[in-house]
Amino acid sequence: MTPPRAEPVASLSVAVIAGNEERHIGDALASVVDLAAEIVAVIDSRSCDATAAICRDYGARVYVEPWRGFPAQRNRALDLCTGAWVLFLDADERVMPDLADEIRAVLKSGTNRAGFWIPRYNLFFGRRLKGGGWYPDAQLRLMRRDCARYDEARLVHEFATLDGPAGRMQGHLVHLNIERLDELWRKQRAYAIQEAQTLFLAGAPVRWRTFIGAPVREFYRRFVALHGYRDGALGLFLCATMAFFEMVKYAHLKGLTAIK
Repeated sequence: MTPPRAEPVASLSVAVIAGNEERHIGDALASVVDLAAEIVAVIDSRSCDATAAICRDYGARVYVEPWRGFPAQRNRALDLCTGAWVLFLDADERVMPDLADEIRAVLKSGTNRAGFWIPRYNLFFGRRLKGGGWYPDAQLRLMRRDCARYDEARLVHEFATLDGPAGRMQGHLVHLNIERLDELWRKQRAYAIQEAQTLFLAGAPVRWRTFIGAPVREFYRRFVALHGYRDGALGLFLCATMAFFEMVKYAHLKGLTAIK
């Protein structure tokens, strides 16, 4: 016997920012299609695959927009949503059933919170990590639409500023973070360049000693302070990779300041 489907939360919109994500987007939307009364997908206009069509198949309102950067794109999605609450979901993330049930219960309770941090499991090469900053990796993803805004000067690892207190969920997101080595390299290089641009816009200085100090601090932070050693050889490799890309970040920042 098929179990009854849960009623969607009338006051909840799910917002998805995506581009060329046809491999992942269907499973992401399947994890929320019974949760929210509305799905809004903001698709990068440079996309050339079936991402937008798959979103429409799941009943999403699709907007094909020029790419503005992550925080500006999220602000655009907030403007397009109509629900009192917005849950942001990336194409490579999934809402676990216990999280969906918790969201329903919390929003129906009439909470006075302006938003909620949600813990996230990160999968690298199919393995769920325990340390290194990749768990619990809480993300501010559920928020009152009229109480949240993103700082558009922060080009990467953005999060919303809330007009009010935030709570914490117990249920989890699952993040299919990295599946291939080339993906890890490409993603971290892009992050490093965006972080360098953010530092440059903020007028941050760069000194030669930073090229040694920053990678060493990053490796110690992830492998020792954040217990990356709990993930064995994979943890060692990932923490060393993150340390290397600290050097890439400051090399790019040095280049930006040299041509200023």
